Amino acid sequence: MIREAEAVAVLKKGEGRLIKAGGSWVFDNEIDRMEGVFVNGDIVRVHDFDGYPMGKGYINVHSKIRIRMLTRRDGDRIDEAFIAARVQAAWDYRKRTVDTSSCRVIFGEADFLPGITVDKYEDVLVVESLALGADRMKGQILDILKEVLRADGVVIRGIYERSDAKERIKEGMERFTGFIGEPFDTQVPITENGVHYLVDVAGGQKTGFFLDQKYNRLAMHPIARGARVLDCFTHTGSFALNCAVAGAREVLAVDASETAISQAVRNAALNGFLPETGEVPSSFEQPFYTQSADGRRLGFQTADLVELLPAMEAAGESWDVVILDPPAFAKSRQNVKAAEKGYRKINRAGMGLVRDGGYLATCSCSHFMTRELFEKMLADAAREAHVRLRQVEARTQGPDHPILWSAAESSYLKFYIFQVVKDRR
Repeated sequence: MIREAEAVAVLKKGEGRLIKAGGSWVFDNEIDRMEGVFVNGDIVRVHDFDGYPMGKGYINVHSKIRIRMLTRRDGDRIDEAFIAARVQAAWDYRKRTVDTSSCRVIFGEADFLPGITVDKYEDVLVVESLALGADRMKGQILDILKEVLRADGVVIRGIYERSDAKERIKEGMERFTGFIGEPFDTQVPITENGVHYLVDVAGGQKTGFFLDQKYNRLAMHPIARGARVLDCFTHTGSFALNCAVAGAREVLAVDASETAISQAVRNAALNGFLPETGEVPSSFEQPFYTQSADGRRLGFQTADLVELLPAMEAAGESWDVVILDPPAFAKSRQNVKAAEKGYRKINRAGMGLVRDGGYLATCSCSHFMTRELFEKMLADAAREAHVRLRQVEARTQGPDHPILWSAAESSYLKFYIFQVVKDRR
């Protein structure tokens, strides 16, 4: 529950640059002293070194992010009405900007509710809490959100928690997954861009599905029509299925995870792509193809793509469209240099696999791999591959994952579509 403490965090002189620029975090080394009594998770006031009020946020001495700001107005009372206004505003924003059948409803700091995200998959909610203060408010936020949705005719049948990220350990919290309320079937059917999926909210990556790529997948529809497509790091087949449903004549979807590929094959069946011959195999080390009623082919394979892509290039393979959607190679600032090498290797090979005049879609979901670094890597890879890139689109995460300019951590996804032109032109 929400609890405001009679305590004040006083900043050091010259500190608090992030929150003064509109950000949401106060770091441990920015605080000069604490005045008053509090317990971790309480809401405290923040004052500048000279006593000027900066607002309120919840505190946790176990975290380097010592305080996460909830409001810049010292006079705000953080109660149920305050939380209800924030939740309502988050939902109203989604109704204006996205298809809300499945979307991220609350995106932490970018929705001014730091430390908590909530994804909606049709009539199921999946919540992730990464901060102690958010954990304290989680029950109220979810109860309010259910009522807000009910007012628009959306009745939530179940909630699942996926608070299993390592960040919780840094906050001095245990990792947790499980039902909030009554159990339900965690294989949740959704439809996105006309494509049908079963989302595994209990066992899938993150909260079960990568909602942030919804409109990037839609952007591939016209490019994929009639094409031969290689979808790399396909996970449960989302880009591959968008291309297949859009009319690609052949798609091969590859991922290292046998579990993910098995789920992708099930998703293919939901969209009318059934095995060409025989039963679904127990292993996908060799490409396994399904087919639509009108003869379009959709194949699946498990492989280490860092090894497979160069091998395909060496074998002289050629594709009309190559899609690269790898996991976050750069999980911290310390490994950005190594991540850049990994990104460059797969992009260099991917460019080599695209036929002259074909298309490459490539992305990074790492916040630490900045847009500038990513673009430099792509330019280096293009030189190594002896190709020129004609940019079709430069995109980012969907509007349901809003980018708050004063919160750099809310901007993480870079997505580019290029036409690949061989140097000999």
